[in-house]
Formats: sequence, structure tokens, C-alpha cells
Amino acid sequence: MSHGPAPSGRRSSGRPRGGPGRGGPMGMMGGRGDKPKDFKGAMKKLFGYLSQYKTIIIIALIIAIASTAANIVGPKILGEATTELFEGLLAVVSGTGEINFDAIGRIVLIVLVLYVSSAIFRYIQGWIMARVSTDISYRLRKDISEKINRMELKYYDRVTQGEVLSRITNDVDTINQTLSQSITQIITSIITVIGVLVMMFTINWIMTLVALVVIPLSGGVVMIIVKRSQKHFTRQQEYIGHVNSHVEEMYGGHVVIKAFNGEEKSQEKFEDYNTTLYSSAWKSTFFSGLMMPMMTFIGNLGYVAIAILGGWLTIQNAISVGDIQAFIQYVRSFNQPIAQLANVSNVLQQTAAAAERVFEFLGEKEEVAEVIEPVKLEKVYGAVEFRNVQFGYNPDKTIIHDFSAMIKPGQTVAIVGPTGAGKTTMVKLLMRFYDVNDGAIFVDGNNIQNFTRYDLRDKFGMVLQDTWLYNGSILENIRYGRPDATDAEVVAAAEAAHVDDFVYTLPGGYHMEINEEVTNISEGQKQLLTIARAVLADPEMLILDEATSSVDTRTEILIQRAMKELMEKRTSFVIAHRLSTIRDADLILVMDEGDIVEQGTHKELLAQCGFYAELYNSQFDVIEESVDKKLMDDCE
Repeated sequence: MSHGPAPSGRRSSGRPRGGPGRGGPMGMMGGRGDKPKDFKGAMKKLFGYLSQYKTIIIIALIIAIASTAANIVGPKILGEATTELFEGLLAVVSGTGEINFDAIGRIVLIVLVLYVSSAIFRYIQGWIMARVSTDISYRLRKDISEKINRMELKYYDRVTQGEVLSRITNDVDTINQTLSQSITQIITSIITVIGVLVMMFTINWIMTLVALVVIPLSGGVVMIIVKRSQKHFTRQQEYIGHVNSHVEEMYGGHVVIKAFNGEEKSQEKFEDYNTTLYSSAWKSTFFSGLMMPMMTFIGNLGYVAIAILGGWLTIQNAISVGDIQAFIQYVRSFNQPIAQLANVSNVLQQTAAAAERVFEFLGEKEEVAEVIEPVKLEKVYGAVEFRNVQFGYNPDKTIIHDFSAMIKPGQTVAIVGPTGAGKTTMVKLLMRFYDVNDGAIFVDGNNIQNFTRYDLRDKFGMVLQDTWLYNGSILENIRYGRPDATDAEVVAAAEAAHVDDFVYTLPGGYHMEINEEVTNISEGQKQLLTIARAVLADPEMLILDEATSSVDTRTEILIQRAMKELMEKRTSFVIAHRLSTIRDADLILVMDEGDIVEQGTHKELLAQCGFYAELYNSQFDVIEESVDKKLMDDCE
């Protein structure tokens, strides 16, 4: 268990800005228009991921083919019933016979069995694919989640949180939708087109050719409408992203906006985005709305042509009435799979793009593998050594040049220096959030790279400048430091960190839920909760990164007392900008531009009249401490 809190920051809504939409002509999957860099490679990886489901997917496809075949044969057999009824009526009228209801009944029963079988097959196939696609989505999200914990932290320095979230949400959802619907839809569409076309030719080849003439005409209309509407759909998706982004930004910073009277400017920007979105949205909706009326009109022309031709062929005794009925049913069922197949390219492009992004993330470089035989310390004394440490977040830019320091067990070590000096970086290296480029860091004489990251971080308690609290009760947020702690132990830690002073003023006390809507807890009180978490963890070593930065002066005094007790006999690293808080440190490391420029106690460093003295003097125009004043006077 690592006692340090998870990465800090405000909770995200979890909704990536401007994610892909689903709208489009004829219900086509719209969106950002993402296209894969390597279509074949992405699909190959996706199919490789599906390999363990190969047997069950083949079974589902066979069932889908059987269901489609039953639907295709149905109209042809039903046409025989129509012919039987028509010929029976003619026989009754002419007095030469009667209607053969037994034959009609048998035909209707056969058709009913076919259609019921088709429905059952379709249900089974849908159930199988839903289970498979959901299981694959579960595996992908699980793999991504586990990958997130194995990634080098430098990956998150260059990739935004929203980008990572979009892979675990939008991209996996796209793959899920394709697997659950599109794969079998593609197969059934192909089988339907081929099967219906064969059945149409078996009825009459002339009527089939007339029906096929409608297809290029419909395709031409679709292409014209899609060409005109696609740019509006693209612009619509773009400005949905702008609107969402602006609203999220303005909501998150509404206090600052009000403080600087920025409401009018914000509203103007929103109106600009919203107006553009409105314009592109109604145009895209209008053009896509033309699709079905135009297709219906062209389809009706085809039906008229087929009906006239079929009537003439019936008069010529070339086909039966039942064949005309069956043919019209086939024509009606022929157009839909054609439209679906026209959408296959777009679906597969988006699926390949989503798969490519997911597998690209899963293929990212991970942290250095753990050692095979890690060091296990029965007792931690807390001796820490930085030996000629060099490090840079980018290989071509070193920011820690040659950092060396010896910390004895139980010492309180303060790391100070101007912004960008490398103070927090040293703590990140100590916790192995990053590995050194050169040199080494030792804990009790053991290179930290010989520990597992879990064991190493288990030795430290960490309190950061930025508070991190999750949705849950105050009790559970403090218990995050030690999940097996009892309620009494949690309350004791809260009392030590002076959390108890304000908790009972809150509705529900320790059981009050903390979430984004909670406004009656200040930043300073949140900081106290994270300190209580560290107190509860009771670690062997402590890291305090500006731990009292959000606390008022009175509370800071209380916290300093509590932390002094907590740091007793523990090796502690304190990063501080306010030098008044680290006067009692056993060792102060003064950093500038990645190097230690001075080290010693507070009094020793003031007496040197060097860089530390300048920093200290810049923070205090009036030196109140008599000893400090005397030391500073000596520097004059």
C-alpha cells in the first residue's frame, strides 16, 4: 500500500471535449472523421485480440446466415400461397374448381415456421454478440486501466487527461458498437443482397434488371446529399466540442470570471459558438432529412415500373401473381442492405481508427520492469543518500546536474530554492515516479531501484500542495492512508491533524459525503484531511511538499505542532517556499538550477550570507527573530 495520495487535481467530468457523435445521413455513424494511419495494421491487431472468441463468433455468424436465409426464402414461398389463392378464386368464378385451403394452410405454416425460426436465430445471434462485445470492452478497459498504472509518468507530461479518457470511453465504445452490431450487420447485409438478387433472378430476369436500374440512381442522389451535408456534420461536431469546452471552462472558472467582470465577454464567445453550431446543425439536419423522402420517391418509381411490367408479364402468362407479390417484397428488402453496405466503409474506418488509438496506448513504453529478487527490509532506519544524481524530463535537457546529499536516520531535511530549482523533482525521483538518468539514490544503503515500487512507496507518507479527495465520506477519505484502520484510529488521526475541530460543525460529521457540489469545506480544511491521512498511515519516512500552503496562519501553527510530533524519529523531507516554516530543520538543502548550492542548518546558512540569506531576506522586510536579525546584521 502506498501511503501517498493519488495525483492531485480537480475531478474531471470524464467527458472528453468534442467527442465523436453518432449522427449523420441515414443514421450513419458520424463523428470527428478520424481515419487510421494504418487500416490493415489496426484491423489485424483487433482481429488478433478477438482470436480467443473465434469459435463463438463463427457460430454467431452461421446463425446470422441461417436467420437471413430464412427471411429470404419466406417471400418466395408466400408468393406460392398468393398464386394458389388467386388461381382458386379464378376457378370458383369460372365454376371449374374451388380454393385449396389445405395447400394454402401448409404454405402459410411453412412461412410462419421460417419467420419464427429467423427471429429466434436473430435473438440468439444478438445475445451471443452482445456478450462477446461486452466482454471485449471489459477486457479493453481493464487492460487500459492496468496500463495506466504501469505507464511512465512522463507520458502524462505530454498527453492530456482528456486524451487518455477518450481512449477508455469513446474509442472502446466505438469498437463495442461495431462488434455488437456492425459485424453481423455486414454479414447479413451481404447475404441478403446476394440471396435476394438470386431469388429475383429466379422469378424474372427482366424485372430484376429494371429493379437494378434504380440502384445507381439512388446512389447518385445519396452521394449528392452526403457531399453537401457532410461538411455541415463535420462543422457541427467541431462546434459541439467548442461549446462543451467553453461551458466546462467557464463553469470551472466562474469565480474568476465574476471577479474580473468577464461575464459579457464569455457570453459573447458562447453566442458566437452557439450561433455557428445552430447554423451547421439545422443545415446538416435538413440535408439528411432529404435523404429518406428522395429515396422513397425513387423507390416508388421503381415499384411503379415493376408493377406495370409485372402486370404485362402476367397477362403474357410469363409469371404468376404470387411472383409479382414476392418480387415486390424482395425489392423492398433489397434497398436496405444496399444502404447498410454503403455505410460499411465509414464504420470500418472509424473502428480501425479507434482500435489504432487503443492499441497505440497499450503499446506505449512502460516503467522499467521490477527487479527479479527485490530487497526486503525488515526494519527501516531512514538513511537516505543522493549520489551524483542527474536527471532530465527530456533526454536532451538535464535539469538535475549533480545532486549529492547524505541524510541521517530521523533527520528533518528541508529542500528550498526558487521556483524551478528542482525541489519537487528530487522528491519524485526519491519515490521512483521517475528513474534517474545517472547516479543513484539509496535508502538504508540499498539502491531504490532494487526495491519494488510498491515496497519503496510503502515506506513513505506524502502530503502534497494540491489536495486530492475522492467522492466519499470524510471518514473514508482519511482511511485512504490505511484502508484497514478502524473508525477510532481514523478519528484519532483526525484529532492529531486538527481535523476534528471543524468536522463536527459539518452536517453528518465524519460521515458527510465529499463531492464536487460540497462548498462548505475550505481548501485549508481539505489540506488538513490529507495531513490526517498521512498521520493515519504512520509511515517510516515523510514527504511534505508545501503541506501548509493552503492553511491560515493560526491553523498553520497547529499543523506545525502536529507535524513536529509526527516527524519525531522519522526521516522527513520538507519542501517549503516560506522559509519561516523550516527554521528547526536538521538540514536545509538550498537548490538552484538543479544543484545544491548550499547546505546546513538555518543559523549556519544565515551566517554564510549567501544564497539562502538572500532568499530569507527577500521574504522578510522586518526580521523579528532577534537571533536572525543579529545574523542578518552581520551580513551587512
